[in-house]
Amino acid sequence: MTVTPHPDDARPGDGLVKAGGIVFAIGAVATLVTMTPLFLGTDPFPSYAWAVCMLMGVGFAISAAGVLRSAAAQRKAARASQAA
Repeated sequence: MTVTPHPDDARPGDGLVKAGGIVFAIGAVATLVTMTPLFLGTDPFPSYAWAVCMLMGVGFAISAAGVLRSAAAQRKAARASQAA
């Protein structure tokens, strides 16, 4: 007999997906802020501001790791239920 987890229960990888989403959002806002001077014709921001834009990629990687962790946990649970 398999037990279906409650939809509100935290599953493996959920925290990584949430953290990745937050980091991605910070990177997206930084990208918008950093690109704005290019369209307004003002002086561009220094290079460290452009480095903050890389958080979009980092957030995506963190979220992808969370999805992979969740998939691995589901595969493990499926194998365990087949063996029982």
